[in-house]
Amino acid sequence: MPAAKKCLEDRSAVIKALGHPSRLRIAEALMKGEMCVCDLKDLVGADMSTVSKHLTLMREAGVLNCEKRGLNIYYSLACDCFADFLRCVDRLACGGKKTTCC
Repeated sequence: MPAAKKCLEDRSAVIKALGHPSRLRIAEALMKGEMCVCDLKDLVGADMSTVSKHLTLMREAGVLNCEKRGLNIYYSLACDCFADFLRCVDRLACGGKKTTCC
């Protein structure tokens, strides 16, 4: 597969990983620091199976890092620029002027 096509597919996977309200809520919460999967379950308000599927999709896309400690798994964002990205999206999506954001 050509490198340009692979890059497009990888970008698409990242956007898809962020393209659900629950996954955005998880990512926003992780901007404050790592969290245990049990805390994320409570935050999203869904059963463990659903939250695990969201987390797996996000991890496979490269959005999240995870670390197992004892019986718990802790998640963190894989990049520090997520807040900047959200500010840009908010300017476009949340009633702001429809102009460039950066």
